Amino acid sequence: MATENFNSTRNEISENKSPVNTNMTNRVFANGASQKGNPASGSETAPKQANATASSRNREASGNASNETRQASGNSADKTASNGNHAGRPALKLNINRTMMIGFAFLGILLLWQVYDSWCPTFLTDIFSRRLYGESSAELLLSGQNSHILRVQWIVGSIMACDNLAALILLPVFGSLSDKTRSPIGKRMPYILTGSIITVFVFPLIPYFFHKGHIGLMISAMVIVLISMMMYRNPAVSLMPDITPKPLRTRANSIINIMGYVGGASATILGILFKLSSYINSRDTGRHLYVIETPFLVASTLIFFSTLILFFTIKENKLQRELADELALGEELSEIKATSSSNEKMSKKNKHMLFAILAAEFLWFMGDNALNTYLGNFVIYYLRSSSAKTMLLIISNGAGSMIGFCLGGHIADKAGKRNTIFMGLVFAFIAYSCMSFIRPSSTVNELGEHAFPAFLYGICLLKGFGMALVFNASYPMVLDLCSSDKIGRFTGYYYAASMSAQTITPILLGFILTRTLAWNTLPVYSSIMLALSICVILIFTKNNKENRNEAPRGFDAIGVND
Repeated sequence: MATENFNSTRNEISENKSPVNTNMTNRVFANGASQKGNPASGSETAPKQANATASSRNREASGNASNETRQASGNSADKTASNGNHAGRPALKLNINRTMMIGFAFLGILLLWQVYDSWCPTFLTDIFSRRLYGESSAELLLSGQNSHILRVQWIVGSIMACDNLAALILLPVFGSLSDKTRSPIGKRMPYILTGSIITVFVFPLIPYFFHKGHIGLMISAMVIVLISMMMYRNPAVSLMPDITPKPLRTRANSIINIMGYVGGASATILGILFKLSSYINSRDTGRHLYVIETPFLVASTLIFFSTLILFFTIKENKLQRELADELALGEELSEIKATSSSNEKMSKKNKHMLFAILAAEFLWFMGDNALNTYLGNFVIYYLRSSSAKTMLLIISNGAGSMIGFCLGGHIADKAGKRNTIFMGLVFAFIAYSCMSFIRPSSTVNELGEHAFPAFLYGICLLKGFGMALVFNASYPMVLDLCSSDKIGRFTGYYYAASMSAQTITPILLGFILTRTLAWNTLPVYSSIMLALSICVILIFTKNNKENRNEAPRGFDAIGVND
């Protein structure tokens, strides 16, 4: 019976020449040789060869040694080929240089959005204060009319929500259009080039129109930038998976995120060098355009050069032809295990799990984006400190996020994705709760700026760490519920929940600030949203240990081992 099983297995394997099955063949042949060479299991040797001589036994032993040598050689080759993957899988090597070239697009995107989100809410606050009350925000602060500044925040929140609303509508549109586009320079590059060119010329006009007091032109420039960046953003995001095999996309995405953090850090450095607060707190005669114009010019310049690098180093059509075999192999080696196959309807249990995760995601984005949107105004108008402190808070948050992304894989592997999300939300909730007790300092320097509470840096570090754990585990947890041919759809569900929250929360919080006339409502609001998200995670979700995708761990999370 053992011989029949062995021969059957050997015949099946001989029909498949893939490297995976080659390794399996080595193992089966080795097992077969062991059975034949072992006298205790040798029903096929001793009984039929009563006159066996020592030389025949020597030849058999020699054959076993040869098989063992071939097995060891094959296993060694498999380990070398797999380079850390499962035994028998051929190597799929991540091209770090090419990934970094693609990452330049994300560097430009993150730099531009950081400048946009850090400067524009304050621009809007100041210009609407002038229109509604006839005084700049600095003059209102000096006269003790901080309530007027709070009353315009719902307008600020509504306009700032437009970028998320635009993303919710336009990202799928430009993504679908680029999927269907065929051109000599690829399907993504026409949109990247067009969007970046428009952005480069229009983005610097935002601070110029603000400085001149042209509110209509300033908002029009903001709208044009939003549309052009949506045209640029989705195709740039899609470029990496277009030319990266599935098993390598997590590491590639980590490298690209690092490039994005470099862009965000560049924006914070600009904020430190060119203080927005020094411009805003000055009277009209003391306001110099270069202070607010320089960060926008630098962002536009880096968008221009990053697009040039992308265009001259990434040849879409050529790379897709050259990498066709690797991409096909990546599909075969994909480790995503579906709990809902392509031919089955999603089970009621999995639907409830999906809705619960998306509901929790909606709530934590409601809380987190609220702080991100109004943080600059919170520092300038409530703490009465320098805008450079806002940039340092962003750096602290980014440092915490980097630590969280590197450790999140280890934590998720040990505790599970659901518990990792819960842990991250608890850390963020603690940070927001502590922030609720912060009050402006009574110490004022010679520039009229109040002393900054240094422990707020620690709070942002903890908050960044916690939210990194959440982001690291939540998206894979959603994908655990779908088959490989539904990843795009479930990715859409994930981003629809986040973008919806980021569209609603600036408007909602703006109205709340208008009613309460209290800036410390901001961290209280975020704490409540995170507390609700924690409740949803605890009550309606559970760890899915059967089909758990292993998260990147330690230095693997940033692609160092490649």
